[in-house]
Amino acid sequence: MTATGDSVRPSERTPLLGNEALENGVENGIANGAGAAPQRVADDDSDVPIAGEPTTKELLTVLSSVWVGVFFAALDGTIVGTIAAPISSSFNSLSLLSWLATAYLVSNAACQPLSGKLTDIFSRRTGLVVSNILFGGGNLICGLATTEWVMIFGRTVAGMGGGGLTAISTFITSDLVPLRKRGMWQGIGNLCYGLGSALGGVFGGWMNDTLSWRWAFLVQVPFIFVSTILVMWKVNVPVKVTDTSRIKRIDLLGAGTLVVTLVLLLVGLNCGGNQVPWNSPLIWTTLPLSGVFLVLFIYVEEKVASEPVIPVRLLLDRTVLSACLTNWFTTMTVFAILFYAPLYFQVQGYSATMAGLRLAPQAFGAATGSLGLGILMRATGRYLYFNYASTICIALSSALMTTYTLSTPAWQPFLYIFLFGLGYGGMLTVTLVALIAAVEHKYQAVVTSASYAFRSTGSSIGITAASAVFQNLLKRGLWSRFGDKEDAAHMIRKIRDSLDAINKVPADWRPGVMDAYMDALRGVFVSMLGLAVLGLLASLFMKEHKLHTNLARK
Repeated sequence: MTATGDSVRPSERTPLLGNEALENGVENGIANGAGAAPQRVADDDSDVPIAGEPTTKELLTVLSSVWVGVFFAALDGTIVGTIAAPISSSFNSLSLLSWLATAYLVSNAACQPLSGKLTDIFSRRTGLVVSNILFGGGNLICGLATTEWVMIFGRTVAGMGGGGLTAISTFITSDLVPLRKRGMWQGIGNLCYGLGSALGGVFGGWMNDTLSWRWAFLVQVPFIFVSTILVMWKVNVPVKVTDTSRIKRIDLLGAGTLVVTLVLLLVGLNCGGNQVPWNSPLIWTTLPLSGVFLVLFIYVEEKVASEPVIPVRLLLDRTVLSACLTNWFTTMTVFAILFYAPLYFQVQGYSATMAGLRLAPQAFGAATGSLGLGILMRATGRYLYFNYASTICIALSSALMTTYTLSTPAWQPFLYIFLFGLGYGGMLTVTLVALIAAVEHKYQAVVTSASYAFRSTGSSIGITAASAVFQNLLKRGLWSRFGDKEDAAHMIRKIRDSLDAINKVPADWRPGVMDAYMDALRGVFVSMLGLAVLGLLASLFMKEHKLHTNLARK
């Protein structure tokens, strides 16, 4: 086929890669890196794919260039866990410890929901290039920072880029892969993400011990530069445009209110009980204001915006709402467990390093569940019962974790955490496919962005809820056992602030302290079981949609 002046509608047989004509004779030059002009369509254009389906070799080439950035974004998300203390010590600022994680998380979560609509307008390649620049620039700032505020700024910039890299990679896979194969390719992408997450802490610790914590950030910059070149060369998904200019199509008011909503919510949740008390003016200001801006965002999207960042009416679809709520509740459960399971292992007597390594089955299980269900969905063309199986697996493993005791044998947590990861990885893949199948092509990126918003807020709410349960139960348990002891207030405060204090308490205190810790941890696991059950119930409202074998959904 050659480019002509005639309009050619793409189909599942239309080549995506190489110098082949797309609609209106526009050439798509992904394979050779040639620039592709936007694909012009009418404002009321029917729902059609923006490009033809590539071959497996071409698809692997394009997605591999994207997954380089995904790997390092995942690695950077966990790298601070092992080097936060050395960084804080370098700047003589303990308050920096928690802000390192908070700055990255908040900026990451705030930018992900915007990336869907913005890359619909400006192209996926532009979004990835900007995200790579922000991510690499943020890491460079961190590596060269001489003050704590510069360090926090660097983590904020890196979080903006990292959020874009992970979200846009999902959009590109949806653009190029038919629904029936979508889960399998998402599973491969999740393997890259999971590997990066698993290696982040180990890599950070190794760099700190051998060179300096600064090199944990600086060494990533050359790889991000390579990722940027690969993206500019290989990724060139056509973008649909209208007669309206791109700038005018941006929903600035909607984007602004959404970012403010998420930032206020996440700052309040992450600071409450950590940087400041829950009754601090900061908390009583940020959380109510986030609710106000959420209402404004909904109003803008429904009544004002011509092209909403996230069309709120999509959430009225039964499958979309079910998938988003399933993501929300189960992500609350997962992050709380990932935060407090290592604490349980340390109470059992394991070192911090060994406790972290005992979470490895979760990453392996998540990768297995994601890729495994992707293959099964490709083979069967169905996802609904796999959705039920995934959420049941999460609830079952959460229930098993409530049976933990100080004498629980080592093999049981390994098995339970593997099952936990298996269910979560499967749930992420199934709900993503269900979301995309439930909406038209033109909405698949923005509805994926909505699921990221639910997931990011769920992670913060889960950790916050678990922290509140743990601290309240531990405080109550310690005071009920030792409230009448001499110097009880001082000792209880030390026990609540540090696990090391367990080994320094009087011998007659130790059994009671261990019991108080286990009661508090069991309370966390029971609470998370409740959230897992809510996720399971939310998943029951999902509907089965046909998984087509071609991009045109014919």
